[in-house]
Amino acid sequence: MNITEKILAKAAGKKVVQPGEIVDANVDMIMVHDLTGPLAVEAFNKIGIQKVWDNQKAVVILDHQVPAESVKAAELHKTMRQFAKDQNLRFYDVGRGGVCHQVMPEKGHVVPGTVIVGADSHTCTYGAFGAFATGIGSTEAAAVMATGKIWIKVPEAIKITVNGEFQKFVTPKDLILAIIGRLTVDGATYKSAEFTGPTIKNMSIAGRMTMCNMAVEMGAKNGIVEPDETTRKFLEGRVNALPNFEALKSDKDAVFGRTEEFDVSKMEPQVACPSQVDNVKPISEIGDMPIEQAFIGSCTNGRLEDLRLAAQVIKGKHVKDGVRALVIPASQEVYTQALKEGLLEIFTEAGALVCGSACGPCLGGHIGLLAAGETCVSSSNRNFIGRMGSPQANVFLASPATVAASAITGKITDPRKVQKA
Repeated sequence: MNITEKILAKAAGKKVVQPGEIVDANVDMIMVHDLTGPLAVEAFNKIGIQKVWDNQKAVVILDHQVPAESVKAAELHKTMRQFAKDQNLRFYDVGRGGVCHQVMPEKGHVVPGTVIVGADSHTCTYGAFGAFATGIGSTEAAAVMATGKIWIKVPEAIKITVNGEFQKFVTPKDLILAIIGRLTVDGATYKSAEFTGPTIKNMSIAGRMTMCNMAVEMGAKNGIVEPDETTRKFLEGRVNALPNFEALKSDKDAVFGRTEEFDVSKMEPQVACPSQVDNVKPISEIGDMPIEQAFIGSCTNGRLEDLRLAAQVIKGKHVKDGVRALVIPASQEVYTQALKEGLLEIFTEAGALVCGSACGPCLGGHIGLLAAGETCVSSSNRNFIGRMGSPQANVFLASPATVAASAITGKITDPRKVQKA
């Protein structure tokens, strides 16, 4: 079996599972946030069960409309605070956590080999740690909170092998955009995307999180990387007990429905053009594309590694007049460390606005909305019409390095050229 099949077999109490088989799996952790949580609470109350099946396995995080920008948002936050208090759940309020997909592993809620579900499509991020993690709907989240179980159809797996070393300022974000560009937005529908090969082995946890985060953008049920020493180093001190990583590897004779190979050696920065994530082009083909906004952050690229890279590009330079540059660290932990390292000072002196840890403009929240006809280059994961404000605005997706370079020049720019200049 491959690693995903092994995890689901164990969760279902079976020795073997096969693609297409529906299993009744035990859930190890569930997460809801301030947008999906209130609907889940409403559905949970209708079920009639008084208590969540295990209060140590349910996490509530406020991150989407943070801080509350309307009375309606404030009421939703109030609902989640009360539910978390009544159920004695693990709860991260405004200023206590950050973006849910960064907070979950930071706070030790992600363990290799476990089944994690979240009422958010980018829950697949946790596959970076060798967990089976997938997004579910709010009513399904209510059922999981009531029973601790979920029906899952075992996905067929796609093996994506990556070789080569990245050039300077070419990143895992560029790689996952290239993969989505080839496989397309529905090329991995309900499949397990297993990322492997020397490049993945040498990749940081932050890079692996970016890869798995965007697996859903090609339709995948989950993205996953086999856990190793890199995983262990991140989780030690965060997780009480780690499993045997040797058992969490795909067998040599594991069956994959499809295999794909990529080499990053000559890869240049990639850009996803409006308004689909698979509308990907090498940056050399973008041409002269002016921007009004540059956004560095989100559950895809708001980690410390991302901020360090962007600061390296932007240090000593200034954001172009007419461009709004927003920097949003993915969590309070990331924010604090970036502050200690002087990264936030670099951004501020360059003319960027540093905001508190939250989802921000990624989903058209109350920070960084675009007007009709405006263009943003963003390190987030989606560029759908209306995703970041006006449906007449345009969003391009790129790496933090490319976003930082573009903020300086006022147009989508190869970060390697800015450095040379």
